[in-house]
Amino acid sequence: MNDVTNMQDCIDACTNCHQACLQTAMTHCLQMGGRHVAPDHLRLMLDCAAMCELSANLQLSGSPFADRQCGLCADVCHACALSCRDLDGMEECLRACEACEHTCRQMAAMNA
Repeated sequence: MNDVTNMQDCIDACTNCHQACLQTAMTHCLQMGGRHVAPDHLRLMLDCAAMCELSANLQLSGSPFADRQCGLCADVCHACALSCRDLDGMEECLRACEACEHTCRQMAAMNA
């Protein structure tokens, strides 16, 4: 795979994760209540959505900060995946976070 393909895969994964985290937090988690709306969990999901959106935007604009942002995004996605793992109905968010973490780590390592 070339750099452009890797970047497009990462942008796609970030965009998907942004959507999955935001939508799941605002629909599923709010409907479920309980541990799904615990402040640390809900905040982490919203942080993850924001980080993924920013990572995609920086890559799309060719920002010199994109690689460092991807490294931080991978860390947040990892934390979000761990938080989602123990809750019912969080499979889509979990898969999106894991995929985004993987592609962001590749981008961060490639440009380190």
